[in-house]
Amino acid sequence: MNVQNMTSSNGNKVANQFIVIDEDLNEYFQSYNSMIVKKAYYVSDVAEENIYQVFLDKKYWNFSNTTSKYRNKFLNETTKETQAKIKSGEYKLVDLNNNETKFVGCDTSESNMGDNVWTKGIA
Repeated sequence: MNVQNMTSSNGNKVANQFIVIDEDLNEYFQSYNSMIVKKAYYVSDVAEENIYQVFLDKKYWNFSNTTSKYRNKFLNETTKETQAKIKSGEYKLVDLNNNETKFVGCDTSESNMGDNVWTKGIA
C-alpha cells in the first residue's frame, strides 16, 4: 500500500487529499476519510495493454469545491467532462465507502505528511 499527499499548484503537499495505490496497482483518490475515485486497472486481451475503469463514489464524488478540485486533478479533467462520462456510462457511480476495508486514519502532521502512516480497518 502506497499513500501520497496530493500536491498544490505550487508543489506543496495538501493535507487531507491523498492518492492511494493498492497491492494490485489500483489507484484511489481519497478526500479526508472518504474514497472519491477508484481507477481499477486490468489488462485488455484485445488491446494487449493496461487499461482502467473509473468508479466514482455516488455520494461524495462532487461533495465540495475542494473535493472537486483535487478529483479533477486526479482524473486530469474538468467537472463537466466527468459529468459527461457519468452520463455516457464510461464512469460508474458506486458506493466506495460501504464499510468494507478502507483507510481510516493518517498522521498528517508536518513531519509525517506523505510518509504512508496509515491504519487499515473497518470504517
